[in-house]
Amino acid sequence: MSVDLYAVIGNPVAHSRSPAIHAAFARETGQAVAYERLLCPMDGFEAVVRDFAAAGGRGCNVTVPFKFEAPRLAARCSERARRAGAANVLRFDAEGWFADNSDGVGLVRDIEDGAGEPIAGRRVLLVGAGGAGAGVLGPLLERRPAQVAVANRTAEKARALVASHAAWARQQDAALDAVPLDQPGTAYDIVLNASATSLQGQAAPVPARVLAPGALAVDLMYGPAAEPFLAWAREAGATARDGLGMLVEQAAEAFFIWRGVRPATAPVLRMLRDDMAAGQ
Repeated sequence: MSVDLYAVIGNPVAHSRSPAIHAAFARETGQAVAYERLLCPMDGFEAVVRDFAAAGGRGCNVTVPFKFEAPRLAARCSERARRAGAANVLRFDAEGWFADNSDGVGLVRDIEDGAGEPIAGRRVLLVGAGGAGAGVLGPLLERRPAQVAVANRTAEKARALVASHAAWARQQDAALDAVPLDQPGTAYDIVLNASATSLQGQAAPVPARVLAPGALAVDLMYGPAAEPFLAWAREAGATARDGLGMLVEQAAEAFFIWRGVRPATAPVLRMLRDDMAAGQ
């Protein structure tokens, strides 16, 4: 039986749990899939992707810092990738490469199904306007929150992300605003950290007053990188959640984009949490 090749491409990438996730999905669904990590030089994304495709790759996930570059390699983009201006999934179709973004739907599923928190009617603070923030904003708005506020270290990036989603927010009857990072407002029901602070070993980039009593605070990172943010959230009385559930959910969406089969996610998330608890 021939095996189809996939990979996650990024820098850094050694920490990625995606190979284990997709191996579990392949076992569950009976798909003949092999999946690897590819460390990409900061100035070599296109060459690495094209070399992988030429070597027989069928598609790839794209992680930091290349999500904004990925759509430019594709002949076709999904609406969610176009809206975000960023992609974390490439499929190497013979008639032209296809770019999509599964980050947002993965986050939404983890919040609503995994954490059991509705998004509709809630006030949401999104910290970070890079590739991760851009990928999740559209699907968040689609769940019709009362408000999404976007804060970013570079205020211009937050304003640009808000402007690119303004029409979509109006269609969803959701207020969408860019807010200063040092004065982002108070008492949000859901606070999402999509900034680079976790990768830099820092805690929350916003003051604790952003958290409403009983708020859900989610760091899109997982493992040791997420711990400072999670500790900050717990100390402030919030429900803290890392990005491992989002990772599994976005991977399942990518698997569906590539294979046309949607795997179950709960057993894989349990497996990863058990592995991490055991120090693996």
